[in-house]
Amino acid sequence: MNVLEQLRAGKLAGSRRLDLSCGLREFPREIFSLADTLEVLDLSGNALSSLPEDLPRLRKLRILFCSSNRFTELPAVLGQCPQLGMVGFKANQIRSVPAAALPSALRWLILTDNQIAELPDELGQCTQLQKLMLSGNRLRSLPQTLAACSRLELLRIAANRFTALPDWLFGLPRLSWIAYAGNPLCAASEETVLSHTAIAAISWNELQLQQKLGEGASGIIYRAQWQRDDNGRDVAVKLFKGALTSDGSPHSEMAACIRAGEHPNLIGVHGKIADHPAQADALVMGLVDGSFRNLAGPPSLDSCTRDIYAAGTSFSPMAVISIALGIASAVRHLHAQGILHGDLYAHNVLHGERGEALLGDFGAASFFVPEERQRAEALQRIEVRAFACLLEELLERCAATDDSRAMLAQIADLQERCAQEDGNARPLFAEIERALQALR
Repeated sequence: MNVLEQLRAGKLAGSRRLDLSCGLREFPREIFSLADTLEVLDLSGNALSSLPEDLPRLRKLRILFCSSNRFTELPAVLGQCPQLGMVGFKANQIRSVPAAALPSALRWLILTDNQIAELPDELGQCTQLQKLMLSGNRLRSLPQTLAACSRLELLRIAANRFTALPDWLFGLPRLSWIAYAGNPLCAASEETVLSHTAIAAISWNELQLQQKLGEGASGIIYRAQWQRDDNGRDVAVKLFKGALTSDGSPHSEMAACIRAGEHPNLIGVHGKIADHPAQADALVMGLVDGSFRNLAGPPSLDSCTRDIYAAGTSFSPMAVISIALGIASAVRHLHAQGILHGDLYAHNVLHGERGEALLGDFGAASFFVPEERQRAEALQRIEVRAFACLLEELLERCAATDDSRAMLAQIADLQERCAQEDGNARPLFAEIERALQALR
């Protein structure tokens, strides 16, 4: 019995979450039998183009996903749902976003991969907004009223039509994660990297793919044996999928990986595969030791912008310094190359048993011009706040000892400086790196 049959048979009474993906063309009225309990509704992967006018009968609905459907307009009825805080309509054909469609409790809005050219000024009235994901649309600008969204922390506007970033963006006090690659404003930088950066061309025939190591939105990573000149070498191969992700395009990610260069706290790139049989983009990268683990998991639907750590996770004071210093050094290096990581999160950090740290996942990376100093430093200071969040999470999971209290107090002071709402008052990563080195 499938989920829809179970719903119709009354076997899902009292459910707080419902997932329906079965070719639906109309909203099943049976869903209203869960009106008193349903909090999360996922209708992704259907053929829906509208929602019922009485949707607010689902009075406890907090989260609604309708990705990969056939909507051409964000339904206005959403604005009448009093508790609706997360709305996801990725990969539809949405061209219009009415002001009436914006719920007052909106915290997280996903409109990635649509056809939106303009957003309503009323979006700035969504003062609870923390995440705004708009990559893969036709936007040339954002409503200036968004300057009032003081809680906005994550912004994705990659693969649109921006020729510049608005000045008010840099006054947002909590903005920490931004992705804007694949826009005209940085297209020249991306093409220059891909066309003129010296990088080894590796033949597909020299590689023997082995087990899959992992898969993300932009690609699949395999362990492989690289055979060249009778010498075998263990490597990792990332095959890019070619499809747009919520962070941006794999094309932009590959450019950032290549431009990043060598650093002990980054995963090095050996070369680019030149002759993949399906013409797929692919990179050959260093193989990370199997003992390394992700520092944390990505944010949950409830945590919104903050990572989820395994229960019981703890770090020694020296591990906190080692991880923080390694990541600060890596980001300082990236900024020197004109790269904003864009997704500086614990879930993108691999750590070893002795406190080693590697920063990965360049899916949200964007280019800037270091010589345009004022704008470059303003962008870097956005990333400093992301580092402040990471440092706060490490400190929360570090037990102080009598010998370490003074040192941890200094790290806490550094964290507070990095988290200041006045972006101009935050230190840059060169200063952060020096401060952490002094504590070793």
